[in-house]
Amino acid sequence: MELACLDLEGVLIPEIWIGLSERTGIDELRATTRDIPDYDVLMKQRLALLEKHKLGIKDIQAVIDNMSPLEGAREFVDWLNENFQVIILSDTFYEFAKPLMRQLGYPTLFCHRLGIDDQGNIKDYFLRQVDPKRESIKAFHQLNYRCIAAGDSYNDTTMLAEADAGILFRAPNNVIEEFPQFPAVNSYEELKAEFIKASERAL
Repeated sequence: MELACLDLEGVLIPEIWIGLSERTGIDELRATTRDIPDYDVLMKQRLALLEKHKLGIKDIQAVIDNMSPLEGAREFVDWLNENFQVIILSDTFYEFAKPLMRQLGYPTLFCHRLGIDDQGNIKDYFLRQVDPKRESIKAFHQLNYRCIAAGDSYNDTTMLAEADAGILFRAPNNVIEEFPQFPAVNSYEELKAEFIKASERAL
């Protein structure tokens, strides 16, 4: 059996932190793993900005409630579900993702959790494990699954390398240039073609 393992933000949904930046006017919140490869450095920067500007979980959820999947994403996920087992491997948080998972048809999601106090302030974050996307692929391999993975950022590249086939989707030029071993595509039709090419089955 083959698994389709996808990143979430930038691949199926817009970047949540960029949406928060646009709503609040705080430009520093636009930084993502496309810009800062070290996730711990990125999250500490984000938490400091939330504290400085007195933004809590309700402010972020209000942004998410007005977001939709990227155009064509739901149809692509539906196609994947017909041909693969689909797993979303994301560095987002369960406290963020539920409304968007509903719009995508509730694919299985592996991500992280937030530490939130009684006033709704985000005080900390808790990784499911270190390098979770790569470790998930390794675990799937131990279960005798073949994995085809797609992502767009630095934090996806270890997942892509560990997978049987890795694909960059709408990645920035700096990531494409640093990781030329992965095919890079920009549309869901092209991504579908790469999954078909990478599969060992006739689709």
